Amino acid sequence: MIQDFQFKQKYNVEDLVEIMRILRSENGCPWDREQTHESIRKNFIEETYEVIEAINKADSHLLCEELGDVLMQVVFHAQMEAEKQVFDFSDVADGVCKKLIERHPHVFGDVEVQSADDVLVNWDKIKSAKKQRKTTADKMQSVPRELPALMRADKIQSQAAKVGFDWDTPDGALQKIPEETAELLQAVSAEDRDNTFEELGDLLFAAVNAARKLHIDAEEALTAATDKFQSRFIKVEALAKNRGMDMENTPLETLDRLWDEVKAAEKQES
Repeated sequence: MIQDFQFKQKYNVEDLVEIMRILRSENGCPWDREQTHESIRKNFIEETYEVIEAINKADSHLLCEELGDVLMQVVFHAQMEAEKQVFDFSDVADGVCKKLIERHPHVFGDVEVQSADDVLVNWDKIKSAKKQRKTTADKMQSVPRELPALMRADKIQSQAAKVGFDWDTPDGALQKIPEETAELLQAVSAEDRDNTFEELGDLLFAAVNAARKLHIDAEEALTAATDKFQSRFIKVEALAKNRGMDMENTPLETLDRLWDEVKAAEKQES
């Protein structure tokens, strides 16, 4: 039976579930058998980000492969629960199918919508009712703390905005940035590490709030800024090498001048 798997021309989800069952069995793979939800939870995050990478690269072949890796993680976790007779992969599929039908009453029921915005409003109402989230506090507390910090901040702020706890324009949010910066500088000057930690967090939170009001994704903006820094640093390093400089022994003032050269060259090219 096990040997038969390697000769198939085309596999399906049922095959994937059975292969995982075999790998976790007594005669399967020692490594797979030893894993727990906790031991492979970071793998799930890594595989998800690799899917995002494939999407950003517009690489359909890579996307297909990486989606398979994510699906494997789902099957892996489901198999662990199946072994405890709690639930299995079919229960996972059943649950998400029921959820999709329930949250699309405009498709599977008689609810009428006029736009995609109406769909999102209905989705939120149905989800809140199902999860018994009656207050904004309930909805905030449902946002996973494990999310990337910038993303979580945006989601929490958005929940507050839905009940009017928000700036009318981006100006109010932008004005908080210098205010929080001043408080951070004061904490640093006082050499108060705990307060510095807190004020730095407030500054980052204010920056996310400003990004949200400007309809900019803070995660994407920071990623772009990091990409820009990396690109310029590589050019500075190359420029220093071409001029016979050792970066580790070159004064910061000199490196800053090289940085300005690279920056000026980029502006000319654009």
